[in-house]
Amino acid sequence: MSDWTEIEKEYYMPTFKRFPVTLVQGKGNIVLDDKGNKYLDFVSGWAVNSLGHCHPAIVDAVTDQVNKLIHTSNSYYTIPQLQLAKLLVENSCMDKVFCCNSGTEATEGAVKLARRYGRKHLNGAYEVITATGSFHGRTLAMVSASGQTKHQEPYTPIPAGFVNVEFNNFSALVEATTEKTCAVMLEPIQGEGGVNVARRDYLLNVSAWCKQKGILLILDEIQTGIGRTGKFFAYEHYDIEPDIITLAKGMGGGLPVGAIAAKNDASVFAIGEHGSTFGGNPVACAAAHSVISYIIENNLTQNALKAGKQLHNELSGLNKRFGFITGLRGMGLLQAIEFEHDYADEITLQCLYNGLLVNRLKPNAIRFMPSLITTPDEISEATGILGKVFKEF
Repeated sequence: MSDWTEIEKEYYMPTFKRFPVTLVQGKGNIVLDDKGNKYLDFVSGWAVNSLGHCHPAIVDAVTDQVNKLIHTSNSYYTIPQLQLAKLLVENSCMDKVFCCNSGTEATEGAVKLARRYGRKHLNGAYEVITATGSFHGRTLAMVSASGQTKHQEPYTPIPAGFVNVEFNNFSALVEATTEKTCAVMLEPIQGEGGVNVARRDYLLNVSAWCKQKGILLILDEIQTGIGRTGKFFAYEHYDIEPDIITLAKGMGGGLPVGAIAAKNDASVFAIGEHGSTFGGNPVACAAAHSVISYIIENNLTQNALKAGKQLHNELSGLNKRFGFITGLRGMGLLQAIEFEHDYADEITLQCLYNGLLVNRLKPNAIRFMPSLITTPDEISEATGILGKVFKEF
């Protein structure tokens, strides 16, 4: 049997802090490693595997499309791409869609769209206001957009054009708005930043402020979109309609696909002003169409809401039992626990040894992102393992 740890050291750039397990197979919410050990997966590829691992709906759609057409350029129409765009528009408040390959590409494209809007309608305004604690991707521009200095410092000087203000602080956002501002870009729930939930009054005020000033509101729904929070999009919890949303992660159920969706007024790209070689690839779009259709047809947003309440309640029970837990927050099937000290690495490792995959979010916090098909028994199994680990810890 190959030692994949050593092979990685020799051949792969050391950009990930990996845990000592090599996963080789998955079905539903269970994954197997190369030694045959089973794990209950509550990471789901960082909120990607909406339907768990190797769901028949995705496997069938991908297999069918691979046998028809794998790739062609965007100089030609392809059916899966347009079927996906239609499905997204019909189930959102958006009017137009552009398909890309990832969340980073989606947010990068959304900022380009906002700058194009600023050039056309706001006297050349180009700055985008974002929030501290946010995470919008790994390109240089999106590192600059993200309000986390740890991601920015290795790459200074970073691109200009972004103003970071305190999350959930409406006054700070108002103060930062100038004639150079073309858009505000926020996550309804800051996933990588700590599962920080936007207050209802905050997003309502931000939405009204953007309308008043004639600037665009971009909501980064890469982690929260496609049913994870108990509604199809997180913006629905707040009774607002953004001008642009960005999507990826759970949209493809494991295939690399993302999208920018915009209202007609904000959809200002002209022919040749944006593009992608692989964006809108027939196979990725067929996968995304199958995922979204399955979620809608089987009302999995309702399951995410119900399962999320159970998860939150059972985590609250652990919170009462163990004094080193200092915080519990989230929405639907995106939840986090915070500890009084930097226990997250050891707790994540002990969960792994006990057959549960959780995400080490920060040195003092872990995150849970199980699939939308997660059952009550699986949630109880996961919190049971957590309780055992916490007790031993």
